[in-house]
Amino acid sequence: MIPTLTLAHGTPIPQLGFGTYKIDPADAERAVSIALELGHRHVDTAAMYGNERDVGRALAASGLPRDELFVTSKLDNPHHAPDAARAAFERSLDDLGLDVLDLYLIHWPLAATTDYVATWETLVELQHSGRVREVGVSNFQPAHLRAVIDATGVVPAVNQIEINPYLTQEPLRALHAERGIVTQAWSPLARGRVLDDPVVRRVADACGRTPSQVVLRWHLQRGDVVFPKSTHRERIAENLDVFGFELDAEAMASIDALNRDERSGSDPDVVELGRGR
Repeated sequence: MIPTLTLAHGTPIPQLGFGTYKIDPADAERAVSIALELGHRHVDTAAMYGNERDVGRALAASGLPRDELFVTSKLDNPHHAPDAARAAFERSLDDLGLDVLDLYLIHWPLAATTDYVATWETLVELQHSGRVREVGVSNFQPAHLRAVIDATGVVPAVNQIEINPYLTQEPLRALHAERGIVTQAWSPLARGRVLDDPVVRRVADACGRTPSQVVLRWHLQRGDVVFPKSTHRERIAENLDVFGFELDAEAMASIDALNRDERSGSDPDVVELGRGR
């Protein structure tokens, strides 16, 4: 059983999801189908990834009841203007083959070039329409979060940000906790770089687990929602097998101490031209 957290409007979200970033459309339907077959019920995609239609085919082919699935997508960067955002949302629903989306995010704030507060107001409007259960943001920094909350009084359900042992994001996570925002972690394994870290390997050896299982378990025990990604059945199964053990306080602290404030993906402070994860 994958544990759930509760979002702002009472929607349960599985804490372990399946990520589809950089999964080629030709591989996405197969990979998502494997993930669902093995037990995943939470799929994270985005218009920017170019694979929503393939994800939708896998969801439909699974035969799983809609109320057992949690599906997230994100607004692509060129479509921040209100009318463009509404049209982009409808395209995502159509491509995914869904009547209602579980979670829709602003992918990047693009604060230097867009009115991201107006974009947030549009997502809140979409939620009020009943076509999406929860709305949130991705790659928002503290100033962005405070701006949308102060302007609208509506707190994003989640903020999806890069987090891994080399980038623990404690100040931003503290703000999330203060405001009741669920933290979601993208690039949870730092694109594989943390798996060879001697500390991670030492903890894995002590637990009789793989480095990736240890890092994913670290994320889960911190209370974050996490999205490992793979196109290989054995790795997808490995990444799901993280609920039969726990890291003790010493192991958690040793991984916490690896923080370098070092990014493996795009830096939100410099992404202003529609490029990024």
